[in-house]
Amino acid sequence: MSAIEIPAVKKHTRLEDAQAVMLGTLIIALGVNLFTHAGLLTGGSAGLAFLMQYSTSFSFGQAFFLINLPFYVLAWVHFGWEFTLKTFLSVFCLSVFSDITPMLITFETLNPLYASVAGGFLMGVGFLMLFRHNASLGGLNILARYLSEKYAISMGKFQMAVDCVIVLMSVFVVDYSLILISFVGAVALNLIIAVNHKPERYMGNV
Repeated sequence: MSAIEIPAVKKHTRLEDAQAVMLGTLIIALGVNLFTHAGLLTGGSAGLAFLMQYSTSFSFGQAFFLINLPFYVLAWVHFGWEFTLKTFLSVFCLSVFSDITPMLITFETLNPLYASVAGGFLMGVGFLMLFRHNASLGGLNILARYLSEKYAISMGKFQMAVDCVIVLMSVFVVDYSLILISFVGAVALNLIIAVNHKPERYMGNV
């Protein structure tokens, strides 16, 4: 009986990485637009950007870009220049797309609960695309990935816990009823990651 040959795992091409960054951030930007239109929040760096957007003159894109600047050093040290470059490009694309999307799509009626669930799912799917191509949106995503690889801590569970804390910080900025709905969105987003982000099952090689 001949030995079973295991096919070699091919790396993603540069073109595949580029389309993942573009499409992933575009999908996330649509989720961000749903959250913004409904006055909702999420966790992580995006949640901090929402807080800055609601309490200052910064747009989400501007706030998100600024918040992520300090994390590039951490990314460079622990994950190398390729991950850092992809993350910088992802953050830049999301910053641009999130500011452009409201100019291209508007909602006459948008139920906050629907915006929370649908927006959370969209952002979760976008995050998965970035993770599978060795990219992220910086900030706590970098810390979550480090803990996942170093200590086998679930990225989804870690981010869900942190996201809930950040949403709680918004009590002085957002109406409490929207905060409760925002929790649903945080759970929806991280549920997608917790259930689907299984690096050992994914055949693509970053």
